Amino acid sequence: MKNAQSNELIAEIINLEAILNLPKGTEHFISDLHGEFDSFNHILRNGSGSIRDKVYTLFSQKLSVEQMDDLCFLIYYPEEKIHSLKLRQELTQNWWYEAIEHLLIIVRFSSSKYTRSKVRKALPKTYAYILEELIYQYDETTDKKAYYRQIIEKIIELGEAERFISDLAHLVQRFVIDHLHVIGDIYDRGPHPDKIMDSLMTYHSLDIQWGNHDIIWLGAVSGSKACLANVLRICARYGNLDLLEDAYGIDLTHLKTYSRETYQDNLHFKPKKNPYRKLTTTEITDSMKIQQALSIIQEKLEGQLIQRRPEFEMDHRLLLDKIKNDQLTIENHSYNLVNTCFQTINWCNPYQLSTEEEHIINDLLEQIQHSQKLNQHMAFLVEKGSLYLAYNHNLLIHGCIPLNEDGSFQSIAFNGRNYAGKKLLDLFEIKIKEAFQRPWQTDDFATDLIWYLWCGECSSLFGKKAMKTFERYFIQESETHIEEKNAYYKLRNNVDICQHILNAFNLQGEDAHIINGHTPVKQIKGESPIKACGKMIVIDGGFSRTYQKVTGIGGYTLLYNSFGMQLAAHKPFSNKETTIENNDDIISTRQIVDRQIKRLKVKDTTIGASLIKDTELLKCQLENPTHFSSTKQTKKN
Repeated sequence: MKNAQSNELIAEIINLEAILNLPKGTEHFISDLHGEFDSFNHILRNGSGSIRDKVYTLFSQKLSVEQMDDLCFLIYYPEEKIHSLKLRQELTQNWWYEAIEHLLIIVRFSSSKYTRSKVRKALPKTYAYILEELIYQYDETTDKKAYYRQIIEKIIELGEAERFISDLAHLVQRFVIDHLHVIGDIYDRGPHPDKIMDSLMTYHSLDIQWGNHDIIWLGAVSGSKACLANVLRICARYGNLDLLEDAYGIDLTHLKTYSRETYQDNLHFKPKKNPYRKLTTTEITDSMKIQQALSIIQEKLEGQLIQRRPEFEMDHRLLLDKIKNDQLTIENHSYNLVNTCFQTINWCNPYQLSTEEEHIINDLLEQIQHSQKLNQHMAFLVEKGSLYLAYNHNLLIHGCIPLNEDGSFQSIAFNGRNYAGKKLLDLFEIKIKEAFQRPWQTDDFATDLIWYLWCGECSSLFGKKAMKTFERYFIQESETHIEEKNAYYKLRNNVDICQHILNAFNLQGEDAHIINGHTPVKQIKGESPIKACGKMIVIDGGFSRTYQKVTGIGGYTLLYNSFGMQLAAHKPFSNKETTIENNDDIISTRQIVDRQIKRLKVKDTTIGASLIKDTELLKCQLENPTHFSSTKQTKKN
């Protein structure tokens, strides 16, 4: 028995140490998706150009550029591409055979850095045996070649070629990218964050760093009425109320009826032009009036929250009680208010909701918290998400680490204790999960802290002194609209500051980087996403069409493989149909961020460190089986 156990331990040690010497898998970094599903979906399918690189490496001497592009798009969109070829009657026996052969070559190549066990787990059950035979037992000798040819011809003869090609294409997508990092802001602005979440929930390996726009959706489901008011108002502002109604099943009838009866047409609240579809006149009018209703409900709810949380130090954002005769006094300066819609405000108690406002927000909160699909999405966001992640020597964070002007960590006191830097973010994360687990508590500290993350001065997701939503709606003078950024955004260009932050998160190697999203990089004005001599990389390049006029591109992504880091800048995505029809990939340019002198292996990664510990433990167990047996029994008892 002991010999059998020893043999098992030896086999596992050999296996683990062999894995440690495999090349590091490719990481794919993406951020600020803002509901842009089609663009996200394309970049996920093409691996930010990784698949194209492999196709060109393998076939540049055998196929024309046009043929290689056709092969790329067959991998990205196998079902759609085959359907298009069917309509043009271009599917011959020879086409099916060559397509399968080419895809098998790419599968063999892209799976070569993985263990056979890992590859086997990824194979579709229907063809697992056949695929394993074709991938691993491949031999160019004459006898074997006839054997493989017979397998492929039989697949075609039995009418299984289309399904087989689709499975091969998805295998290539799976093997090209080992792990995906989503650095925040899946939600708001664009039309389909729900589809992005559905896609992420089926992805083989990923993590998510929450963004400020994700946190208000998470806050709403966790019971924060202030977060819910923001979610509703932003959906109305961007003409996306159908996301709530159609995707998440929220009935807005009561809100629409109330808004129509209470508010007038006010063009200042007209929804932003929807770049995805033309809104009907009714949709525009409803969005205009709902936005007015929610802006007032939001101000009232946020005022209540600020009053019950003096530790948030946000009294300067209590504005309704400072209004007299349609004038607001801020820092001894009076401003005339415009576009006002204050008819539901009780000036004796301006932060009190009216009876109907309270009924509406309570009803919507109950619906949000009982939306099955939204709760599935938020549960996944909590399961896979965090405020920051230290992974493979990199610090991944959506927004910032709040800093003072001198580069020290900005602190805030909660319950008599000061928090700053990593400790502040750890506290935020604990409270986010606590609030999500207790959604029936709607005004406790943990739930209120989620709202603070949306707009508080020491929030790592907001990164500004104050959010000027009220001023943008109701004050004409543009100087009141300016939102002063945290010192982090100026200091992150400094190598020493970046290293100071990395040290605080125990990331001290020369190859350590901070990877941010949140602030669109204005490439059109010459801004670089690579800062502080490469210690800081900002990958928000404007996936959202709203930002593309500002950034000049359609988004950045980052690839980190065993040879180093590459930043990809993407041209704006047109639409799926045109892209497939014209083989119009959206990679624009690649830029090397960090090239490794020595090729990285699994042992150099975060997972590798864990495997090394496992290996050492197994070696100790092998040397002293009696001790480990008794320890195991003690734990069992």
